[in-house]
Amino acid sequence: MSWVVYLIRDKDDRLYTGITTDIERRFKAHTEGKGAKNLRGRGPLTLHCHFQAGTQQQALRIERTIKKWKKTKKELLPNHPEWIMEIIES
Repeated sequence: MSWVVYLIRDKDDRLYTGITTDIERRFKAHTEGKGAKNLRGRGPLTLHCHFQAGTQQQALRIERTIKKWKKTKKELLPNHPEWIMEIIES
């Protein structure tokens, strides 16, 4: 089973980071208010970016790392997919 790390932008331009095995199902849950409490009532939501992350352990590691980044770095992530591999390899 392949895991995905994703970032969602809310109406206030905040970025939420999460992991899933089914990005379409998970994004739909978020938009319907059935996902993370942090995003409920914060729509409209847009998918900022998503990346294949391999195993669940790798996805969790990537998620934890991204959550520590400043928003300015998260904004650049779609243009720098190599950063995901750097996290996995570190």
